[in-house]
Amino acid sequence: MSGRQGEAGAEGEQEGRLRRRLGCADLTAVPEVRRVLRELLHQCGKPESDVAELLASELVTNALIHTDHGAVVTATVAPSTVRVEVRDFMAGLPEAAEPSGPSVPDVLDTHGRGLVLVQSLADAWGVRTQGIGKVVWFELHEPELREQV
Repeated sequence: MSGRQGEAGAEGEQEGRLRRRLGCADLTAVPEVRRVLRELLHQCGKPESDVAELLASELVTNALIHTDHGAVVTATVAPSTVRVEVRDFMAGLPEAAEPSGPSVPDVLDTHGRGLVLVQSLADAWGVRTQGIGKVVWFELHEPELREQV
């Protein structure tokens, strides 16, 4: 984003960008990431995005539940794109769960659906290895920033 104005907050936040290190299994970080992402979008003149917050929550939750070393979340807001990356420090790539049919226990199950949501709602997403660990990311483009879940 042009016209960056330097530091806007703690832990490396700048206009259009945030970076937070999250402690191991610290699920209290999930609503905090949602709040900071909402504030970043507002600061950059973007509308609130329930989709961006939901997908960021899913990636952060996955990283904190399935790894033992915390995570780093980075969000970048460009003129027409929001990109969120969550890096963890565990080997192995995540797999999206396959829907298992309409049986009642499966429908009520709250686990294993995060990447399915990311696949369904993001304009682009992916996983890349990085050192010891991986980065799972998604992007939303301008029209989707306005949509609500």
